[in-house]
Amino acid sequence: TNPQPQKINDLDAEINLREKCLVRFVTLPKEQQEGRGNRIGFSLPAEDVEFLDNNSFLWEAIVQQSNWVIIKDHPVPEGYNVSSVDIALLIPPGYPAAEIDMAYFYPPLQKNSGRPIGAISTQQIDDKAFQRWSRHRQPGEWRPGVDDISTHMLLVNNWLVNDLKK
Repeated sequence: TNPQPQKINDLDAEINLREKCLVRFVTLPKEQQEGRGNRIGFSLPAEDVEFLDNNSFLWEAIVQQSNWVIIKDHPVPEGYNVSSVDIALLIPPGYPAAEIDMAYFYPPLQKNSGRPIGAISTQQIDDKAFQRWSRHRQPGEWRPGVDDISTHMLLVNNWLVNDLKK
């Protein structure tokens, strides 16, 4: 099956947590503002635009040898050298059937603990030296029609949290 997010408006709604399923609860502010930056160089699927706008992200879609979505001023968990970063996502040809892979951070992240972050390198994007985190799904894990920027950002946020534990 392809689970889809379900909106719950009734505060008294019952949710069966005994079902074998992936459960994530997301709260959104009642009001959002238009999040698009000045540069929209290519079109994204409507679901991606809706996700980015509804989460109050300031974002841009730029073309610089490849298509990039840059999410501005995204908060990072406490434990890194900065409290927020710009996150760049490389949007491959054939997306959304083709998967988004990795994430790129500016400014580069360091752990306050001094422990290293593995599998990183530098990538020039938008005239800045972004830090590339080489993190990948297993072959076949990208689910066209289900996975998109919203599900990739869930992974990115998990990477940030989990790397602090290493």
